[in-house]
Amino acid sequence: MAIEVFSKSATTASGRAVSSKRSFVIYTQLQREIVLGVLPPRSVLLELELANRFEASQGTVREALLLLQEEGLVHRVPHRGTTVADCRAEDAEELVRLRHDIECRNVRRAMERSGSDLVDTMSNHVYAMQEAAKQEDEYLLSLHDRAFHTELFERADLPPVQPVLARALVHVHRFKILHSAKSRDLPETANRHLVIVEALKAGDPDKAAEALSHHIMTIADFGPSILENNE
Repeated sequence: MAIEVFSKSATTASGRAVSSKRSFVIYTQLQREIVLGVLPPRSVLLELELANRFEASQGTVREALLLLQEEGLVHRVPHRGTTVADCRAEDAEELVRLRHDIECRNVRRAMERSGSDLVDTMSNHVYAMQEAAKQEDEYLLSLHDRAFHTELFERADLPPVQPVLARALVHVHRFKILHSAKSRDLPETANRHLVIVEALKAGDPDKAAEALSHHIMTIADFGPSILENNE
């Protein structure tokens, strides 16, 4: 028998409230498996199988799948089922450009609107990334990595844009993980954020934008064209 636990505190990365704590748990687990490639692109997800696996109702599973659909991680077709989204370089490249524009154009605004806690808050995110790297938990590192960028952009106070950035972040991270030519250096991934924190600490928005730009445009190897176009 499925047991449903309800909570008003659960929210997705894009900020949407989730009515069922159980559906949020399922959503989180499926997101982990999609981002890490355990559920590969174009694989089919069946509600009944997922309901049996998670010992939940199909309605709860459906809510989790709808959250994943909002992020673009699955495609749901009525009466035909749910498919894990593809993970193509052309999509990832456009999303990299999008998040580059969003983050770099608004870091000055974020710094101007932030209090004295900004550096400590961002440093805590880096520490969480470093701890995840020590545990060799790539998905947890990805979560804290996305939280770092989401938190910084939140300070710019542009709520309608927030879900756009959240969606871009999860897809770019997924592409980076699935298409890495070799095993990634997780501590290096965490420590790449330190130069951004240093720029924030110095109170220099130009350096912060420059650090963010380099960080974002080198997150995945799309060849020299994306860097040349950015320059």
